[in-house]
Amino acid sequence: MAVDAGQFRSVMGRFATGVTVVTTCQEGERVGITVNAFCSVSLDPPLVLVCIERTSRAHDVLLQSGVFAVNFLSKQQEGLSTCFAGNSERRYRDFCGATSHSAATGAPILDGCIGYVDCRIVESYPGGDHTIMLGRVEALGQSEGEPLLYYRSRYHHPHENAR
Repeated sequence: MAVDAGQFRSVMGRFATGVTVVTTCQEGERVGITVNAFCSVSLDPPLVLVCIERTSRAHDVLLQSGVFAVNFLSKQQEGLSTCFAGNSERRYRDFCGATSHSAATGAPILDGCIGYVDCRIVESYPGGDHTIMLGRVEALGQSEGEPLLYYRSRYHHPHENAR
């Protein structure tokens, strides 16, 4: 049975996800992309995976740099998610106006995120129109705050939507 791409997207949209921005840095240029295809893989060694669309401008930069950070966005960072998901000049020229710092690998850690994992790419695999990048966690951190969630093609904010 053939699966319709639109129906597949609709069904998968019913799985609520956290919102992340995957970042890297190459030759001083910060690059970021909004990603919801992210998960932990292993505790020993600590591994995570991200799936990046092959046609994305960030794809080749991530593979060439060999490092990435996954930034878990807070509900206050919806604007960053939208910017890093689009193709605006602001995204490519100004890193969406985001401030950042670095940890172990040099990949940008977004200021104000509620958590991050800073990774070195250890493997990559073809995955249809995406590349699956497996990263070994080199550093991580967390802070207080409410997460930004995505469900049925919309952002959701915990506690605000529960009322």
